[in-house]
Amino acid sequence: MGRRLLTFAFALVVAVTALRFSTAEPVNNSASGGLLWSSANGAGLVGNTETDESLNDHDELDGGFPSLDGMLQWAIGHSDPAKLELKAHDVQKLSADELQQRQMELKELVEKLEMPSDAKLMKIAIDDLNNSSLSLENHHRALEELLVLVEAIDNANDLHKMGGLSVVIRELTNSDSGIRTTCAWIVGKASQNNPVVQEQVLELGALPTLITMVKSRFTEEAIKALYAVSSVIRNNQNGIELFYSEGGDIMVQGVLSNATADVRLHRRSVSLVGDLAEHQLEYRSNPEPTFFSSCALVRPVLDLTTSDDLDLQEKVLVTVKNLLKLKSAEPLVVDGFCGLKGALERMRHQLQQEEDRREYANDVEGLCKEVNLIYLEKRNKVSQVPT
Repeated sequence: MGRRLLTFAFALVVAVTALRFSTAEPVNNSASGGLLWSSANGAGLVGNTETDESLNDHDELDGGFPSLDGMLQWAIGHSDPAKLELKAHDVQKLSADELQQRQMELKELVEKLEMPSDAKLMKIAIDDLNNSSLSLENHHRALEELLVLVEAIDNANDLHKMGGLSVVIRELTNSDSGIRTTCAWIVGKASQNNPVVQEQVLELGALPTLITMVKSRFTEEAIKALYAVSSVIRNNQNGIELFYSEGGDIMVQGVLSNATADVRLHRRSVSLVGDLAEHQLEYRSNPEPTFFSSCALVRPVLDLTTSDDLDLQEKVLVTVKNLLKLKSAEPLVVDGFCGLKGALERMRHQLQQEEDRREYANDVEGLCKEVNLIYLEKRNKVSQVPT
């Protein structure tokens, strides 16, 4: 199995080498999406600055391969399968000594191609962000490169070690909204399901800034900031406690109560409330915040059932289901859970009118019935408790 993989890899390298040196321009694919720039000292990567539409097919190939894996993936997409199969067949005929020799040749070829690692790309981006003499455009491009690179958990974990996380957090207060937006996006991506980065972000004091950014008049900035807030505190007790102490609950209520807010903000806000309730259910020994037992939260969530966005409606129902399971929901259940019955009836009627996405609407309607059943069971249980 190992020999076959090596054979295939060598055949791919042969193909990419032939194509690379048969063109006038260097051909390459960066795992970071092809976003390249000159480093501050001029020793970094230089991207293609031509904008002719005829070059669009090659734009993603400018720069350096970050790894052998990146080169192989590029070769797969740019090779003739039939010819590649022939090359692989020829290589299979090689003896063990010949194959070992080819391995050495392959290693030398990789070194000659000077493939920059993700770490090198990250360092160039961080250096550019620290270089105040570079243009705003270069800073944007550096952040876009980091945005792609931190998708890999190892890169996300290395970001702080390389001094990059503090730089990104510093730029959350940049005067340019685009810079702030991308920085929040990077923090969110790096923190998502990553307790190590979550704690680093909290230690660097970014959460209060992100909470404030959710109130931005720039929609994209607000959306990415809320995404970052959700990523940083999800399943993180320290983050959740700081979220409440910094007025995060009030911020969320404000978004939910704003009827004119972008639907993406509503979706993220509802999901955040649902995540917080789910975390509380998992750690029932923790005191329940009063946040969950107020119609100031529940009613705006229920009001969103009138939205014609099925995705939002589904998120509302999932969140309400979690809220109903909390101990603090009992007083609200006695009083009708802030108008839940009417909200569910309106939603069912609206779903029955849905024609374009009938199957999805049926799924949401089923969830609607499930929420109503949980509510009725909870109400019966509460009413049987002796006072």
